[in-house]
Amino acid sequence: MWRSLASNMLTVLVVMLFLLGGVILWGKSQYTAEGPLETAICLQVRPGSNMTRVSTSLEEQGAVTSGTIFRLSAKYTEKSSQLKAGSFLVKPGTSMEEILNQITLGGASTCGTEIVYRVGVTRMRAEVRELDPASGKFVERAEFEPGVDEAPAIFNDLKSAGDTRFRVALAEGVTSWQVVDALKTIDILDGDPGERPAEGALAPDSYEIVAGQDRTDVLEQMQDRQALLIAAAWENRSPDAAVQSPEEMLILASIIEKETGVARERGQVASVFTNRLNRGMRLQTDPTVIYGVTKGEGVLGRGLRQSELRKVTPWNTYVIEGLPPTPIANPGKASLTAAVNPDQTDYLFFVADGTGGHAFAETLQEHNRNVVKWREIEAQRQNN
Repeated sequence: MWRSLASNMLTVLVVMLFLLGGVILWGKSQYTAEGPLETAICLQVRPGSNMTRVSTSLEEQGAVTSGTIFRLSAKYTEKSSQLKAGSFLVKPGTSMEEILNQITLGGASTCGTEIVYRVGVTRMRAEVRELDPASGKFVERAEFEPGVDEAPAIFNDLKSAGDTRFRVALAEGVTSWQVVDALKTIDILDGDPGERPAEGALAPDSYEIVAGQDRTDVLEQMQDRQALLIAAAWENRSPDAAVQSPEEMLILASIIEKETGVARERGQVASVFTNRLNRGMRLQTDPTVIYGVTKGEGVLGRGLRQSELRKVTPWNTYVIEGLPPTPIANPGKASLTAAVNPDQTDYLFFVADGTGGHAFAETLQEHNRNVVKWREIEAQRQNN
Protein backbone atom coordinates (compact mmCIF):
# COMPACT_ATOMS: atom_id res chain seq x y z
CA MET A 1 0.00 0.00 0.00
CA TRP A 2 2.74 2.45 1.01
CA ARG A 3 4.71 1.46 -2.03
CA SER A 4 1.69 2.10 -4.22
CA LEU A 5 1.04 5.49 -2.57
CA ALA A 6 4.68 6.51 -2.95
CA SER A 7 4.64 5.43 -6.57
CA ASN A 8 1.50 7.49 -7.26
CA MET A 9 2.95 10.56 -5.54
CA LEU A 10 6.13 10.23 -7.55
CA THR A 11 4.09 10.01 -10.73
CA VAL A 12 2.11 13.13 -9.79
CA LEU A 13 5.36 14.96 -8.99
CA VAL A 14 6.88 14.01 -12.32
CA VAL A 15 3.75 15.14 -14.15
CA MET A 16 3.71 18.45 -12.23
CA LEU A 17 7.39 19.02 -12.99
CA PHE A 18 6.73 18.20 -16.63
CA LEU A 19 3.80 20.63 -16.76
CA LEU A 20 5.80 23.29 -14.95
CA GLY A 21 8.63 22.89 -17.44
CA GLY A 22 6.14 23.19 -20.27
CA VAL A 23 4.69 26.37 -18.78
CA ILE A 24 8.18 27.84 -18.38
CA LEU A 25 9.10 26.96 -21.96
CA TRP A 26 5.81 28.42 -23.20
CA GLY A 27 6.36 31.59 -21.18
CA LYS A 28 9.90 31.91 -22.53
CA SER A 29 8.67 31.52 -26.09
CA GLN A 30 6.04 34.20 -25.46
CA TYR A 31 8.76 36.47 -24.02
CA THR A 32 11.06 36.23 -27.04
CA ALA A 33 8.47 35.81 -29.80
CA GLU A 34 7.28 38.60 -32.10
CA GLY A 35 4.72 40.72 -30.30
CA PRO A 36 1.05 41.19 -31.26
CA LEU A 37 1.24 44.96 -31.80
CA GLU A 38 0.05 45.97 -35.27
CA THR A 39 0.38 49.77 -35.00
CA ALA A 40 3.24 51.58 -33.27
CA ILE A 41 2.53 53.17 -29.88
CA CYS A 42 4.30 55.63 -27.64
CA LEU A 43 4.65 53.98 -24.23
CA GLN A 44 4.64 56.52 -21.39
CA VAL A 45 6.57 55.52 -18.28
CA ARG A 46 5.91 58.13 -15.60
CA PRO A 47 8.44 58.95 -12.87
CA GLY A 48 7.77 56.69 -9.89
CA SER A 49 5.99 54.07 -11.98
CA ASN A 50 6.61 50.31 -11.63
CA MET A 51 6.54 47.14 -13.70
CA THR A 52 2.99 46.30 -12.64
CA ARG A 53 1.64 49.55 -14.09
CA VAL A 54 3.80 49.27 -17.21
CA SER A 55 2.79 45.65 -17.89
CA THR A 56 -0.89 46.57 -17.46
CA SER A 57 -0.50 49.48 -19.88
CA LEU A 58 1.26 47.29 -22.43
CA GLU A 59 -1.45 44.63 -22.24
CA GLU A 60 -4.24 47.20 -22.54
CA GLN A 61 -2.60 48.70 -25.64
CA GLY A 62 -2.15 45.27 -27.23
CA ALA A 63 1.65 45.35 -27.16
CA VAL A 64 2.06 42.10 -25.17
CA THR A 65 0.08 38.89 -25.00
CA SER A 66 0.35 38.68 -21.21
CA GLY A 67 1.14 41.38 -18.71
CA THR A 68 1.86 38.69 -16.14
CA ILE A 69 4.53 37.02 -18.29
CA PHE A 70 6.09 40.43 -18.95
CA ARG A 71 6.15 41.27 -15.25
CA LEU A 72 7.54 37.87 -14.21
CA SER A 73 10.19 38.05 -16.95
CA ALA A 74 11.30 41.44 -15.64
CA LYS A 75 11.61 39.94 -12.16
CA TYR A 76 13.41 36.81 -13.39
CA THR A 77 15.95 38.87 -15.37
CA GLU A 78 16.38 41.23 -12.39
CA LYS A 79 15.31 44.28 -14.39
CA SER A 80 12.27 45.29 -12.34
CA SER A 81 14.32 47.84 -10.41
CA GLN A 82 15.94 49.26 -13.57
CA LEU A 83 12.80 50.87 -14.99
CA LYS A 84 13.50 54.25 -16.63
CA ALA A 85 11.00 57.10 -16.88
CA GLY A 86 10.39 58.41 -20.37
CA SER A 87 8.48 57.96 -23.62
CA PHE A 88 9.37 54.93 -25.69
CA LEU A 89 8.40 54.14 -29.27
CA VAL A 90 7.21 50.53 -29.49
CA LYS A 91 7.12 49.38 -33.09
CA PRO A 92 4.77 46.72 -34.51
CA GLY A 93 5.88 43.17 -33.71
CA THR A 94 8.29 44.19 -30.94
CA SER A 95 8.84 41.28 -28.53
CA MET A 96 8.47 41.49 -24.75
CA GLU A 97 12.23 41.04 -24.44
CA GLU A 98 12.90 44.01 -26.72
CA ILE A 99 10.38 46.20 -24.91
CA LEU A 100 11.91 45.34 -21.54
CA ASN A 101 15.36 46.29 -22.86
CA GLN A 102 13.99 49.57 -24.19
CA ILE A 103 12.58 50.71 -20.87
CA THR A 104 15.43 49.48 -18.67
CA LEU A 105 18.71 49.57 -20.58
CA GLY A 106 18.39 52.56 -22.89
CA GLY A 107 16.69 55.12 -20.74
CA ALA A 108 16.54 57.77 -23.51
CA SER A 109 13.07 58.71 -24.71
CA THR A 110 12.39 57.84 -28.33
CA CYS A 111 8.96 59.37 -28.81
CA GLY A 112 6.45 61.64 -27.18
CA THR A 113 6.70 65.41 -26.90
CA GLU A 114 9.85 67.43 -27.26
CA ILE A 115 10.71 71.11 -27.18
CA VAL A 116 13.34 72.13 -29.71
CA TYR A 117 15.20 75.42 -29.43
CA ARG A 118 16.33 76.22 -32.97
CA VAL A 119 19.21 78.70 -33.22
CA GLY A 120 19.15 80.11 -36.75
CA VAL A 121 21.30 82.64 -38.56
CA THR A 122 18.60 85.32 -38.30
CA ARG A 123 16.56 84.38 -35.24
CA MET A 124 15.92 81.79 -32.55
CA ARG A 125 12.62 79.99 -32.17
CA ALA A 126 11.19 77.37 -29.84
CA GLU A 127 9.16 74.56 -31.35
CA VAL A 128 6.84 72.19 -29.50
CA ARG A 129 6.39 68.98 -31.45
CA GLU A 130 5.12 65.46 -30.90
CA LEU A 131 6.06 62.23 -32.62
CA ASP A 132 3.15 60.45 -34.27
CA PRO A 133 3.91 56.74 -33.59
CA ALA A 134 1.94 55.56 -36.62
CA SER A 135 3.74 57.71 -39.20
CA GLY A 136 7.04 58.11 -37.37
CA LYS A 137 6.94 61.84 -38.15
CA PHE A 138 6.89 64.82 -35.83
CA VAL A 139 3.80 67.02 -35.73
CA GLU A 140 4.33 70.64 -34.74
CA ARG A 141 1.97 71.79 -32.02
CA ALA A 142 3.29 75.29 -31.30
CA GLU A 143 6.08 77.68 -32.23
CA PHE A 144 7.25 81.05 -30.92
CA GLU A 145 10.32 83.27 -30.61
CA PRO A 146 11.60 83.36 -27.02
CA GLY A 147 12.14 86.85 -25.72
CA VAL A 148 9.91 88.29 -28.44
CA ASP A 149 6.64 86.34 -28.38
CA GLU A 150 4.63 85.29 -25.38
CA ALA A 151 5.08 81.59 -24.72
CA PRO A 152 1.92 79.61 -25.59
CA ALA A 153 0.10 77.74 -22.84
CA ILE A 154 1.01 74.35 -24.29
CA PHE A 155 4.70 75.23 -24.01
CA ASN A 156 4.39 76.17 -20.35
CA ASP A 157 2.38 73.03 -19.59
CA LEU A 158 4.74 70.64 -21.35
CA LYS A 159 7.94 72.29 -20.13
CA SER A 160 7.23 71.04 -16.63
CA ALA A 161 6.00 67.59 -17.69
CA GLY A 162 8.27 64.78 -16.57
CA ASP A 163 8.49 63.03 -19.94
CA THR A 164 9.12 66.06 -22.19
CA ARG A 165 12.45 65.99 -23.98
CA PHE A 166 14.48 69.10 -24.76
CA ARG A 167 16.84 69.75 -27.63
CA VAL A 168 18.87 72.68 -28.96
CA ALA A 169 19.62 72.69 -32.69
CA LEU A 170 22.24 74.93 -34.29
CA ALA A 171 21.89 75.92 -37.92
CA GLU A 172 24.98 75.91 -40.12
CA GLY A 173 26.51 79.36 -40.25
CA VAL A 174 25.45 80.69 -36.84
CA THR A 175 28.06 82.66 -34.92
CA SER A 176 29.35 81.80 -31.48
CA TRP A 177 27.80 85.00 -30.10
CA GLN A 178 24.40 83.90 -31.41
CA VAL A 179 24.74 80.49 -29.78
CA VAL A 180 25.75 81.88 -26.38
CA ASP A 181 23.00 84.49 -26.55
CA ALA A 182 20.44 81.78 -27.37
CA LEU A 183 21.58 79.53 -24.51
CA LYS A 184 21.06 82.42 -22.10
CA THR A 185 17.36 82.54 -23.08
CA ILE A 186 16.78 78.81 -22.50
CA ASP A 187 15.55 78.95 -18.92
CA ILE A 188 15.73 75.21 -18.24
CA LEU A 189 19.54 75.53 -18.35
CA ASP A 190 21.62 76.73 -15.40
CA GLY A 191 24.82 78.66 -14.89
CA ASP A 192 26.68 81.36 -16.72
CA PRO A 193 27.95 80.30 -20.16
CA GLY A 194 31.33 81.82 -19.38
CA GLU A 195 33.73 83.08 -22.02
CA ARG A 196 32.38 83.00 -25.55
CA PRO A 197 33.87 80.08 -27.53
CA ALA A 198 36.13 80.96 -30.45
CA GLU A 199 34.36 81.57 -33.74
CA GLY A 200 34.04 78.33 -35.68
CA ALA A 201 34.58 76.13 -32.63
CA LEU A 202 30.94 74.96 -32.29
CA ALA A 203 29.45 72.18 -34.40
CA PRO A 204 26.10 72.97 -36.04
CA ASP A 205 24.06 69.97 -34.94
CA SER A 206 21.21 68.87 -32.67
CA TYR A 207 21.95 68.35 -28.98
CA GLU A 208 19.71 66.78 -26.33
CA ILE A 209 19.65 68.82 -23.13
CA VAL A 210 18.03 68.29 -19.74
CA ALA A 211 16.57 70.62 -17.16
CA GLY A 212 19.21 71.89 -14.77
CA GLN A 213 22.11 71.19 -17.15
CA ASP A 214 24.92 73.74 -17.01
CA ARG A 215 25.31 75.96 -20.06
CA THR A 216 29.06 75.43 -20.09
CA ASP A 217 28.44 71.68 -20.38
CA VAL A 218 26.32 72.20 -23.50
CA LEU A 219 28.99 74.43 -25.05
CA GLU A 220 31.67 71.84 -24.29
CA GLN A 221 29.66 69.19 -26.13
CA MET A 222 29.42 71.50 -29.14
CA GLN A 223 33.16 72.19 -29.08
CA ASP A 224 34.07 68.52 -28.69
CA ARG A 225 31.92 67.56 -31.66
CA GLN A 226 33.39 70.30 -33.85
CA ALA A 227 36.92 69.27 -32.92
CA LEU A 228 36.17 65.76 -34.20
CA LEU A 229 34.71 67.11 -37.46
CA ILE A 230 37.71 69.37 -38.03
CA ALA A 231 40.16 66.53 -37.42
CA ALA A 232 38.27 64.19 -39.77
CA ALA A 233 38.01 66.76 -42.57
CA TRP A 234 41.70 67.64 -42.35
CA GLU A 235 42.68 63.97 -42.31
CA ASN A 236 40.76 63.44 -45.57
CA ARG A 237 41.94 66.61 -47.34
CA SER A 238 42.81 66.67 -51.02
CA PRO A 239 46.37 67.48 -52.13
CA ASP A 240 44.76 70.22 -54.24
CA ALA A 241 43.53 72.12 -51.16
CA ALA A 242 44.80 75.69 -51.00
CA VAL A 243 44.75 75.94 -47.20
CA GLN A 244 47.83 74.98 -45.22
CA SER A 245 46.44 74.10 -41.78
CA PRO A 246 43.26 73.02 -39.97
CA GLU A 247 42.88 76.63 -38.78
CA GLU A 248 42.91 77.94 -42.36
CA MET A 249 40.49 75.18 -43.38
CA LEU A 250 38.08 76.30 -40.66
CA ILE A 251 38.28 79.94 -41.81
CA LEU A 252 37.64 79.04 -45.45
CA ALA A 253 34.83 76.64 -44.49
CA SER A 254 33.09 79.42 -42.56
CA ILE A 255 33.18 81.67 -45.63
CA ILE A 256 31.79 78.88 -47.82
CA GLU A 257 29.04 78.33 -45.25
CA LYS A 258 27.99 81.98 -45.30
CA GLU A 259 28.13 82.24 -49.10
CA THR A 260 25.76 79.42 -49.99
CA GLY A 261 22.98 77.42 -48.42
CA VAL A 262 22.72 75.13 -51.45
CA ALA A 263 24.39 71.81 -50.72
CA ARG A 264 25.41 71.04 -54.30
CA GLU A 265 27.15 74.42 -54.61
CA ARG A 266 29.58 74.09 -51.74
CA GLY A 267 32.24 72.37 -53.83
CA GLN A 268 31.89 74.99 -56.58
CA VAL A 269 32.12 77.92 -54.14
CA ALA A 270 35.15 76.24 -52.58
CA SER A 271 36.73 75.95 -56.00
CA VAL A 272 36.33 79.70 -56.63
CA PHE A 273 38.10 80.61 -53.40
CA THR A 274 40.74 77.91 -53.93
CA ASN A 275 41.49 79.22 -57.43
CA ARG A 276 41.66 82.81 -56.20
CA LEU A 277 43.97 81.91 -53.32
CA ASN A 278 46.26 79.96 -55.65
CA ARG A 279 46.44 82.94 -58.03
CA GLY A 280 47.02 85.48 -55.31
CA MET A 281 43.67 87.18 -55.94
CA ARG A 282 41.67 88.77 -53.14
CA LEU A 283 38.65 86.74 -52.10
CA GLN A 284 36.25 89.73 -52.30
CA THR A 285 33.39 88.11 -50.43
CA ASP A 286 30.62 90.16 -48.75
CA PRO A 287 30.10 87.94 -45.66
CA THR A 288 33.63 88.79 -44.47
CA VAL A 289 32.84 92.49 -44.75
CA ILE A 290 29.64 92.01 -42.77
CA TYR A 291 31.56 90.20 -40.05
CA GLY A 292 33.96 93.11 -39.84
CA VAL A 293 30.95 95.35 -39.15
CA THR A 294 28.98 93.14 -36.72
CA LYS A 295 31.78 90.96 -35.25
CA GLY A 296 29.17 88.21 -35.42
CA GLU A 297 26.99 89.90 -32.79
CA GLY A 298 23.59 89.76 -34.43
CA VAL A 299 22.36 90.34 -37.97
CA LEU A 300 23.32 93.39 -40.07
CA GLY A 301 19.74 93.68 -41.32
CA ARG A 302 20.55 95.82 -44.37
CA GLY A 303 22.74 95.94 -47.44
CA LEU A 304 26.40 96.83 -47.26
CA ARG A 305 27.40 100.44 -47.84
CA GLN A 306 30.18 101.39 -50.26
CA SER A 307 32.07 102.91 -47.35
CA GLU A 308 31.96 99.56 -45.56
CA LEU A 309 33.26 97.74 -48.64
CA ARG A 310 36.23 100.13 -48.72
CA LYS A 311 36.87 100.27 -44.98
CA VAL A 312 39.93 98.40 -43.78
CA THR A 313 39.13 95.75 -41.19
CA PRO A 314 40.93 92.46 -40.48
CA TRP A 315 38.05 90.61 -42.17
CA ASN A 316 37.37 92.76 -45.25
CA THR A 317 38.57 90.53 -48.08
CA TYR A 318 38.06 93.35 -50.59
CA VAL A 319 41.09 95.11 -49.09
CA ILE A 320 43.15 92.38 -47.38
CA GLU A 321 45.17 89.64 -49.03
CA GLY A 322 44.31 85.99 -48.47
CA LEU A 323 42.12 84.72 -45.65
CA PRO A 324 40.83 86.79 -42.72
CA PRO A 325 42.43 86.06 -39.31
CA THR A 326 39.47 84.11 -37.87
CA PRO A 327 36.39 82.21 -39.03
CA ILE A 328 33.28 84.32 -39.55
CA ALA A 329 30.78 81.67 -38.39
CA ASN A 330 30.48 78.06 -37.29
CA PRO A 331 30.63 75.87 -40.41
CA GLY A 332 29.10 72.44 -40.70
CA LYS A 333 30.63 69.17 -41.82
CA ALA A 334 29.83 69.66 -45.53
CA SER A 335 31.55 73.04 -45.71
CA LEU A 336 34.59 71.71 -43.83
CA THR A 337 34.82 68.92 -46.36
CA ALA A 338 34.39 71.29 -49.31
CA ALA A 339 37.13 73.62 -48.04
CA VAL A 340 39.76 70.90 -48.46
CA ASN A 341 38.07 68.94 -51.28
CA PRO A 342 36.95 71.63 -53.76
CA ASP A 343 35.46 70.82 -57.14
CA GLN A 344 37.93 70.93 -60.01
CA THR A 345 36.89 74.05 -61.94
CA ASP A 346 38.36 77.21 -63.46
CA TYR A 347 35.74 79.43 -61.81
CA LEU A 348 36.93 82.71 -60.35
CA PHE A 349 33.62 84.53 -59.83
CA PHE A 350 30.03 83.91 -58.74
CA VAL A 351 26.92 85.98 -58.13
CA ALA A 352 23.33 85.23 -57.08
CA ASP A 353 21.15 83.90 -59.91
CA GLY A 354 17.72 84.65 -58.46
CA THR A 355 16.84 81.02 -57.69
CA GLY A 356 18.60 80.80 -54.35
CA GLY A 357 21.78 79.59 -56.01
CA HIS A 358 24.59 81.25 -57.91
CA ALA A 359 25.87 81.78 -61.44
CA PHE A 360 29.57 80.91 -61.78
CA ALA A 361 32.03 82.35 -64.25
CA GLU A 362 35.63 81.82 -65.36
CA THR A 363 36.18 85.32 -66.74
CA LEU A 364 35.37 88.82 -65.57
CA GLN A 365 33.43 89.51 -68.76
CA GLU A 366 31.18 86.51 -68.17
CA HIS A 367 30.80 87.48 -64.53
CA ASN A 368 29.78 91.03 -65.44
CA ARG A 369 27.02 89.64 -67.68
CA ASN A 370 25.79 87.51 -64.78
CA VAL A 371 25.82 90.57 -62.51
CA VAL A 372 23.68 92.51 -65.02
CA LYS A 373 21.16 89.66 -65.06
CA TRP A 374 21.05 89.66 -61.25
CA ARG A 375 20.52 93.43 -61.12
CA GLU A 376 17.60 93.05 -63.52
CA ILE A 377 16.06 90.38 -61.29
CA GLU A 378 16.50 92.64 -58.25
CA ALA A 379 14.84 95.54 -60.07
CA GLN A 380 11.88 93.39 -61.12
CA ARG A 381 11.37 92.20 -57.55
CA GLN A 382 11.43 95.75 -56.22
CA ASN A 383 8.85 96.85 -58.81
CA ASN A 384 6.58 93.97 -57.89
